Amino acid sequence: MHEVDLRRLDLNLLVALDVLLEERNVTRAAERLGMSQPAVSRMLARLRQTFGDQLLVEGRRGYLLSRRAEAIRPRLRGVLVDVRALLATAGFDPASADGRLRLMMPDLLAATLAPPLLARLATEAPGVGLDIVPPEPGLFEALETDAVDAVVGLVDEAPAGIRRRSLHHDSFLTLLRAGHPAAAALTLERFLGLGHVVVSVTGVGPAQVDVALAAIGRERRVTARVPSFLGAVEIVARSDLATTLPASLARGVVTGGRLVAVPPPLDLGGFTMSLVWHARHQDEARHAWLRSVVVASAATLN
Repeated sequence: MHEVDLRRLDLNLLVALDVLLEERNVTRAAERLGMSQPAVSRMLARLRQTFGDQLLVEGRRGYLLSRRAEAIRPRLRGVLVDVRALLATAGFDPASADGRLRLMMPDLLAATLAPPLLARLATEAPGVGLDIVPPEPGLFEALETDAVDAVVGLVDEAPAGIRRRSLHHDSFLTLLRAGHPAAAALTLERFLGLGHVVVSVTGVGPAQVDVALAAIGRERRVTARVPSFLGAVEIVARSDLATTLPASLARGVVTGGRLVAVPPPLDLGGFTMSLVWHARHQDEARHAWLRSVVVASAATLN
């Protein structure tokens, strides 16, 4: 068998061959290909050399297909269809899509972001469901293994292969139960005199409050550490303890009248909530749409 070095094969030759075998005429093939007749004649010569066959044989009424050409013609069509499918950009229609989206985010953030996000899904992609999973220390591994589609949360740095974009900038508020004696004037000394509930979602790294206090040589009393924001909120609502949360989350839980939110008595700066995904999904139409609806939904939190 004549072995062909694929590295030296021009794909355009196969496209030209498909047209030549259909037209059986160099002039008409050149017109369809948008090329000159001499150029197509040269391509035919190269094809004959590549296949080791005449492919088109002169007859009384024009060219005829050789036996080899007759044999390869249906296979050639299939190859070109497969190549076009390989190179085509996969489309995505949210209106007809199904399946589920998996987002990793903290519980209280889910409580504020999920309602506008679900409303958009109901309008744009009614067949798509939403699964929210809690954060974990291996969130980047979860993205690499496609355990989740994206992560929403406080992510300041991302390793190679992970993409990130800002969703919204936020500050902090301290939550106390309604009627708490310290709520009227929360000084630093009163703040330090309280017991605090700290939310440690992943169990990794110090809280921003403790970093700021350490910078001025002070320390607070941590009465409880809990893995969820909603757990911290319930504890504070039923005790004299305090918890300091992102302002957008804190404002979402004070509407019931059980809690008050006050500015913390020290400068905690701000932070940015981010959307994080794996770079291999950067150009996927489905993932680009997912990111767009998350970004639009997060804009309602500002």
